[in-house]
Amino acid sequence: MRIIANIPHPKLTISIFSMNDKYQVKFEAGPMEQTFKLNHDEVNGVEGIRKLVDEEFMAKIMARFNEMYLSFKDAKERHLS
Repeated sequence: MRIIANIPHPKLTISIFSMNDKYQVKFEAGPMEQTFKLNHDEVNGVEGIRKLVDEEFMAKIMARFNEMYLSFKDAKERHLS
């Protein structure tokens, strides 16, 4: 797997990887990550992926990260406090 591009974002690291006829788009926020896989023929390369990562999609990504954070925080409070 090799990284082929990054998408700038003020709060997240967004990386695009290519491997075995698939793209992987990874969103990272601290210790959490979300990854989406696309076949090469589903999008028009990096530019096609950049178009997919629009404002509405990013709002859902951020909401999911918030849910992940809260779930993890709750679990740590239950078991590590």
